Amino acid sequence: MKKIILIEDESSVVSFIKKGLQELDYEISVALDGSTGIKLVDDNDFDLIILDIMLPDINGLEVCKEIRKKNKTVPILFLTALDSSENIVLGLESGGDDYLVKPFKFIELVARIKSLLRRSGHSNGTESNEIDDQNTYQFSDLTVNDYTKKVTRAGVEISLTSTEYKLLLYFLNNPEKVISRAEILEAVWGVNYELGTNVVDVYVNYLRKKLDNQDDDKLIHTVIGMGYVLKKS
Repeated sequence: MKKIILIEDESSVVSFIKKGLQELDYEISVALDGSTGIKLVDDNDFDLIILDIMLPDINGLEVCKEIRKKNKTVPILFLTALDSSENIVLGLESGGDDYLVKPFKFIELVARIKSLLRRSGHSNGTESNEIDDQNTYQFSDLTVNDYTKKVTRAGVEISLTSTEYKLLLYFLNNPEKVISRAEILEAVWGVNYELGTNVVDVYVNYLRKKLDNQDDDKLIHTVIGMGYVLKKS
């Protein structure tokens, strides 16, 4: 049973989401403010976090940043009444993986949850060399094991957030191919953002900073007017 924490202060929203997800056999914990939410996330192993931005004590963006200091991989889905592209990008830049604008339909919430869980899921079962081999990506001196979620470059381990990891994996599945921003948005975030958003550029920049040391060959290149490509310098 997947464990989800809902950090939300509106009682009607809490009741609506909790009841619906419990009927779908999710285990739901609730925090009515940011401080409680941070503590519960620290003390428990959740598969997904649903986080409201407008909370009574700590802004949801700050809650997300605090969570990300200790947990880089748990998917975070923002709920927000603020639907401007600037606010959405702020949520994604603070460490969120997806967002849903209030009011929303429950069927859409469930679809977002399933998409995030599917894209972040870890395989269960006993590890083996065979599994490792089948789930290892190698490009130049970059190695990614998709079973253990371990990323190394030139033997040095690199810590990525959930979204950064998904973005890197998408590039690794499409080496040498020029990929448009629209393709990246749909593949990594799972939806077609009809926004004037620069979230792809922001996350590519994050990824570059972590992958490229001063002496390393650059791996992710900009193709002006077209998108990005993973290739050797």
